[in-house]
Amino acid sequence: MSYATSTELEQRMGTALLVQLTDDAGTGVADPAKVAAVLEAAEAEIDSYLARRYQVPVDVAEEPRVAAILRTMTLDLAEHGLHVRRPPVPADVASRRTTTLDWLRRAAEGTVLLPAGGELPLNTSNGPAAFVTGSPRAWAREEAGEL
Repeated sequence: MSYATSTELEQRMGTALLVQLTDDAGTGVADPAKVAAVLEAAEAEIDSYLARRYQVPVDVAEEPRVAAILRTMTLDLAEHGLHVRRPPVPADVASRRTTTLDWLRRAAEGTVLLPAGGELPLNTSNGPAAFVTGSPRAWAREEAGEL
């Protein structure tokens, strides 16, 4: 299941820039294999973060808001991946990548959640999760003195 398509990437970047960043053979057209590879890499990177919490790939068929955010993130990462092929990477492209990775880190930690209408399936292969609640430690070993 794809989070974004090559057509969406071309619409975002424009045909001329996509050709410039992928046409190593000088044919005047974008290389579909390179476009597919960068999209696949972006989706894999997203899944590597989300897998700490959710089953991946995330099924976006019934969740349009989740689909929208994952599409945007995929396009951000894919665009950066293409620019890395032909440096320099524009500052706004690098900034979007940094923002995307920061959000994904927080999603993996559970401090932000995907905007699903219902609960997304959790990744149970990571084993059970334990959470500690209660007051902080009353004293530390160093404060106990010699025993």
